[in-house]
Amino acid sequence: MKFVILACVAAVALAAPQYSSSEEVVPILKYDRVQEDDGRYSFDFETGNGIRVSQAGSPDGDEDSVIKAGEYSYTAPDGTLVVVKFVADENGYQPQSDLLPVAPAFPHPIPQFVLDQIAFAAEEDAARARDDSDERYN
Repeated sequence: MKFVILACVAAVALAAPQYSSSEEVVPILKYDRVQEDDGRYSFDFETGNGIRVSQAGSPDGDEDSVIKAGEYSYTAPDGTLVVVKFVADENGYQPQSDLLPVAPAFPHPIPQFVLDQIAFAAEEDAARARDDSDERYN
């Protein structure tokens, strides 16, 4: 009986998942932080894999909000350097980067098929209005 219990314990021990620490440890190369008594702050850090963050902020007058500005950068998986500068204030988060999509300038040219559809819808609305007015007087 003892042998069976010992064999079961050994089988469970051998079947247990073996964990390996294959995760890469990324060192922090730089970390500077300043916190002032009046609520102003700044921090900068840089990691061994090329991530860099720099941010500063200060209280926004009488409100319970903070105005922040800074930038961060990293290398994308395809090797592209991504740099984003930002401001966060009463107008919201406002990032700036060459890699962010940009909406086309307005007014942009409207394709002819769209103009045709708008004209067709206007004709239908006018016809419906005429039909409605004819029904009221009959």
